[in-house]
Amino acid sequence: MEAFLFIPCLVEHVLPQVGEATTAVLVRAGVTPTLPKGQTCCGQFAYKRGRADLVRPLARRFVELFQDAPAVVCPSGSCTAMVRRYPSLFAEDDPFREQAEEVAAKTFELGQFLVERLGMVDLGARCDLTAALHGSCQTTRVLGAGSATEALLAKVAGLTLVPLARPERCCGFGGAFSIDYPEASEAIVSEKIDDIVVSGADAVITAEPSCLLNIASAMAKRDLPIKALHLAEVLAGEGI
Repeated sequence: MEAFLFIPCLVEHVLPQVGEATTAVLVRAGVTPTLPKGQTCCGQFAYKRGRADLVRPLARRFVELFQDAPAVVCPSGSCTAMVRRYPSLFAEDDPFREQAEEVAAKTFELGQFLVERLGMVDLGARCDLTAALHGSCQTTRVLGAGSATEALLAKVAGLTLVPLARPERCCGFGGAFSIDYPEASEAIVSEKIDDIVVSGADAVITAEPSCLLNIASAMAKRDLPIKALHLAEVLAGEGI
C-alpha cells in the first residue's frame, strides 16, 4: 500500500527526527511512503485566530496536492484535525467542498492509520524504558485516536507504561494560547511536569509534536534527565 506523508511545520523545521521516524514506521508496516513536494502549513494557527479567509487558500493547496493519495498520514493529531475541518470552510454549494471531504476522510494521524486503517498494533518495536503517556487534547478529544496510541505502545517490547495522576490534563501549549497567555501556559505545563516526575517515569511519550516540544522545553528548564519521545520514535526503535 502507498500513503502520502503530510509533514507539519514543527516537524519539518524543529523536530525532523519525528518525520524520519514516521517514514521508518510506515516502511516497517509494509507501506510505501511518498512525500509530495510543495507542502505548506495546514493553517490551524490562523484558524484558531478566527482567520478562515487565510486558511482557505492553504486548504485548496492541500486538497489539490493530496487528492490522488490512497491515504494521507500525519504525525500530528492537531494538524490532522485541521485537515478534517477543511470541508466546513466551504459553502455547501461550493463544488470544492466535496473534494475537501474526500481528502479529509482519508487523512489520518499516524497511530490512527496503523490501527484503524491497517489493523496493526505490533510493529516489532523495542524500547527499554519506563514511560508516562501524554495524550494530546486534539488527538484524544477531537480525533478520538487516544486508544490507538495506547494499543500500539502496549505491544512495544521492554516498555513499561506508568500512569499519570491527571492524564487528561492539557500540556499548556494550545497553539496561540501559549503565546497569548504565556504565564498560564507555563503554569499548566509545570503541573504536567510535576505529574511526570511523581510517576517515576524516565521518559514521556506523546503523539503530538507541539506537546512534545512544550514538555521537552519545560523539562530542560528544570534540568530533568527525562526523555521526551514522539510515538513514531518509539515505534521505529529497536531498543532506545
